[in-house]
Amino acid sequence: MNNNITLPSEEYWQIQKLVKYIRIGNPTATVIALCAIRDFNLLEEMSQLAIWDVDGIEVLVNLLNTEDIRCKIGSLKILREISHNSQISRLITDLGSLQTMVRILDSPVKDLQALSAETIANVAKFGRARNTVRQSRGIKILLEMLECVPVSAKLTDKQMKDVEVARCVSLALWSCSKSTRNKRAIQKAGGIPVLARLLMSPHENMLTPVVGILEECASERHYRTAILTKGMIKGLVKSLRFDNQELQMHCARTIFKCANKDKRIIDEVRKYKGLEPLVSLLSHVDNKLLLAAAAGAIWKCSISIENVAEFQKYKAPEKLVALLLKQTDEEVLVNVVGALAECAQIPANRDIIRKHGAMETLVNLLTRTNDALLVNASKAVGVCAIDMENIDRQNGFSLLWSLLNNTNTHVQASAAWAICPCIENARDAGLMVRSFAQGGLEVLVNLLKSPKKEVLASVCAAIAKIAKDKKNLAFISDQGVVQMLADLADTIDDSLRRHLADAVACCCMQANNRELFGEAGSVPHLVDYLTSTDSSVQRATVQALFELSKEPANCITMHQYGSVKLRDSLMSLMGSTDEVLQEASAGCMANIRRKLATIPTRLTPNNRNTQTPNNPTILSVPKGCQDDDSGQNTEEESESKHDEMDLQQAILLQDITVEEITNQDVTAEAITNQSTPKADDLTEAPSDDSEEIE
Repeated sequence: MNNNITLPSEEYWQIQKLVKYIRIGNPTATVIALCAIRDFNLLEEMSQLAIWDVDGIEVLVNLLNTEDIRCKIGSLKILREISHNSQISRLITDLGSLQTMVRILDSPVKDLQALSAETIANVAKFGRARNTVRQSRGIKILLEMLECVPVSAKLTDKQMKDVEVARCVSLALWSCSKSTRNKRAIQKAGGIPVLARLLMSPHENMLTPVVGILEECASERHYRTAILTKGMIKGLVKSLRFDNQELQMHCARTIFKCANKDKRIIDEVRKYKGLEPLVSLLSHVDNKLLLAAAAGAIWKCSISIENVAEFQKYKAPEKLVALLLKQTDEEVLVNVVGALAECAQIPANRDIIRKHGAMETLVNLLTRTNDALLVNASKAVGVCAIDMENIDRQNGFSLLWSLLNNTNTHVQASAAWAICPCIENARDAGLMVRSFAQGGLEVLVNLLKSPKKEVLASVCAAIAKIAKDKKNLAFISDQGVVQMLADLADTIDDSLRRHLADAVACCCMQANNRELFGEAGSVPHLVDYLTSTDSSVQRATVQALFELSKEPANCITMHQYGSVKLRDSLMSLMGSTDEVLQEASAGCMANIRRKLATIPTRLTPNNRNTQTPNNPTILSVPKGCQDDDSGQNTEEESESKHDEMDLQQAILLQDITVEEITNQDVTAEAITNQSTPKADDLTEAPSDDSEEIE
């Protein structure tokens, strides 16, 4: 307690005198003293300090163990008021009074139940108190008290009392639900059906804590699923229409938490016509908490393009732009900017942002220090990058690039994603990027060392855009981008796979990079990407393999490491309706066949596992390593070359390697004399008199 406070001596001493009467008086005197103490303003620190200094907390706690109901009620009424003080709450917990209050919940006296539950709600603001309630079976008892609460509009006096008790019990559960273990305890005790039933109640005072419980529990997947399947979205939308700002705020926050994780809930909000009430809440400009909650719910609901179209009908983009230009509260701005970033997916909304002069404000937000605000502002600027002239005028591109130096990985990823459309829509993107050559591009390339998949995917996407300019590609190649991309190739994350394959395809525009990717071992991993069920991953991968297949050594690698898988994938993708995918698949297949058909190969049955200068069993001969006089072919060698081509094409079509053929003692005649030979039909070669195949 703060002992430096100036105390009104008369009131201070009067409270202390009354506490002494409680200690020594009979039950009647105790009740009178308790009533007298309640006449003071117990929410003032002076009154709380007077009770604290005379050890009045212990006296009040001891009264809870008496048999006199009046003394219990008087004590609980005082404890309910002073327990708002965190130090007093901790002392109440230390004295073991929470267990006593949980036992009082079983009392048949409604007043005792309500006062005990409300005091528990005030005390259980910290972890140890919440654990004590759970360990004392308090959560199960509280839920049992809610099972028989009436939810009809017309109630008798007795039923109204039951509703008041339910309100206090809900407040206690609300405080307890801030603990992860207690959330699971509520679910285990059957709390979800109880909450779903109470959510349909017409009584505002009880709905507020019920929605508060759902808001806290919505962070758990099981609760979000229950909110969807138990029809609670309808109840939340109904509660949004009450003229109760606190209730509206908690409803909006609950929708925000649920919609952030499950798109089905977004559709449910639209189904029950909850979008219009959310937009109407934006008019409460004086209530910052309500404004932030409403903007957050609109932000998450705007992820659905159907919802964005609905928001347009209710003038939501115009209201959000107005808030952006006037609001200074960062909590509000984070959600407003996030909502604008989603709404800007539609061109008409981008025009609204531009016409009202909001682009300048969005760009200026990139200089803030709030990480969440930087993430949303970056996304908004990136979505609006079709208007690059305005962004350049505000120095927006350089501000985005500077955010790559931010220590927050979410900010780094958001900035890299925003850079992509900026480069795509700039008039002279290559020159614009080269202006950051002194240190800027190194920063981007070095982010490929990040441990976060989100950062890696965004940086790969940015590199794919940058590499379309030859000078910029040469610069980042000198920075070792090929090896860094190759090091990331062994991944199962489809988002990273897609953008990594895009980056590889674009970097292969520089011929020597194709060879470097092959030497770094990227090709086998890219072949594995074709097993992905994501069509965007398949498309990017085929384009990368097509570029890599222009290098002969990569063709051999593709065939060796994935002959069956590669052939089947490419053949199926050649039948795609996507023309780009068709061409890339066909081009890759053609390159592999062409390169394999022109590679000199020797198979010697007598010495299949031995490689000698006169009897090589290798698949490829590197460029520049052939003998100088190898170009002087005799007529016999010319005929043998045709046999080699037929052999290689047969090998490719049957998806068997040279090693497999030699292990089965296959001769050239056994392969070339059959139009469609199969591995099982291949005859065994003669022993030592077999003809050598070049």
